[in-house]
Amino acid sequence: MDDDDHLHLRLKAYEGRPAAVSGAGRDPVNAPMIRHWCEAMGDANPAYTGPGAIAPPTMLQAWIMGGLSGHAGRAQAYDELLALLDEAGCTAVVATDCEQEYARPLRPGDEVAFDTVIESVSRRKTTKLGAGYFVTTRTEIRAGGTLVGTHRFRILKYAPAAREPHPKAAEAATTATAATGNTPANGTATRNGTATAATEARQPELRPRPVVNRDNAGFWAGVRDHRFLIQRCAGCDTLRFPWLPGCNACGSAEWDTVEAGGEGTVFSYVVMHHPPFPAFSPPYAVGLIELAEGVRVISDVVDVPYDKVRIGMPVALEFRVYDDELTLPVFRAREGAA
Repeated sequence: MDDDDHLHLRLKAYEGRPAAVSGAGRDPVNAPMIRHWCEAMGDANPAYTGPGAIAPPTMLQAWIMGGLSGHAGRAQAYDELLALLDEAGCTAVVATDCEQEYARPLRPGDEVAFDTVIESVSRRKTTKLGAGYFVTTRTEIRAGGTLVGTHRFRILKYAPAAREPHPKAAEAATTATAATGNTPANGTATRNGTATAATEARQPELRPRPVVNRDNAGFWAGVRDHRFLIQRCAGCDTLRFPWLPGCNACGSAEWDTVEAGGEGTVFSYVVMHHPPFPAFSPPYAVGLIELAEGVRVISDVVDVPYDKVRIGMPVALEFRVYDDELTLPVFRAREGAA
């Protein structure tokens, strides 16, 4: 049995053990949160308003989130599992996906409770981010003692992979070596006896890649061609964004696209200060942009100081090329708006 097998056996021993016990939602299901959710998502389903309103099913996790302070009921077993992965060098973490099952609708006034178990820990997997382990937790959410839904949440705990030098970094290293004429045995250029190329050629951090799947591949193909494509339902002509397999207004699975004209306004925004992320320099503004066509998109607000971004600010779409593989739609303040 090698070290990976031995570690996996230790990790598997945590399957079925609690991750959170007797948790409770911090607030009852309530109309203001439902309204804010629907406004942010652009969901005008009448089932979510009025005297007999229900909460959107996809809000299931929202009612059990602990906020920045977390939940008091987190179990020791989950902390032990994460600590064991840290000891194995898997110090980085990324959320990968979630799955939800709905047993009955939640309504304003419902008070939710939940319990979470560690459902599974995968064998060691190698990904582009690095090698590590997928950890899946299963949360059962109840209201009045009755199961209302199940939420599975999956993370990857991994050891970050060493990155290949970025082409521009390699070019900088070559330039630095040629300029100094000093190349020690390990290939690092020096200047006045001090290694400098490692600093000059430091690999720039790459922006995170978007998750492209069969539902949104057409959108990202448009972005590569510097076109912002919005889905249009073939059944009722409702525009929708982000891309979805079906219309949430009439249920039709048929659709075509329209190209956005590029004008919009800042519907809302946040200023990111913490935590820091590679490839981003806080503070910076992230905007919820309402396009002239009526749909909303989350994107960067660029080339304007973060403290000058305002709700209602007119913005214009542009496509920014970050590297050979990544082009993103961003928004800049229209002339005279900042």
